[in-house]
Amino acid sequence: MTLRGAALIALALGVSGAVLPTIAPAQDASAGRMVFAQCSSCHSTDGTNGTGPTLKGIVGRKAGTLAGFRFSRAMRNAGFDWTPQLLDAYIADPQKTLPGNLMPFSGVVDARQRADLIAYLKSLR
Repeated sequence: MTLRGAALIALALGVSGAVLPTIAPAQDASAGRMVFAQCSSCHSTDGTNGTGPTLKGIVGRKAGTLAGFRFSRAMRNAGFDWTPQLLDAYIADPQKTLPGNLMPFSGVVDARQRADLIAYLKSLR
């Protein structure tokens, strides 16, 4: 699919075209588990909260709503569900995507690593 085609689909779906083209075609959950290693000091995948909320079940969850975790005001007021496209944008640059969030992480620059990480996060049900 061309970038123009992706943008047209994004417009038809009401999704920002600036978000869709950043997702790389790779989606290797095993590789994503390795990328997750840099997240694991704050986030779990087993349902327990730590410094950051658990990422188990993150895909499809409304931002800032996980019971038992105290989210920043920005996250509580985000008003969106975590889609793969929003996760991609957030993982790339958390502060740009959601100004005022408290996650002290500069982001994952590599689009393939983000796609793999999102594939891994999707597998955490």
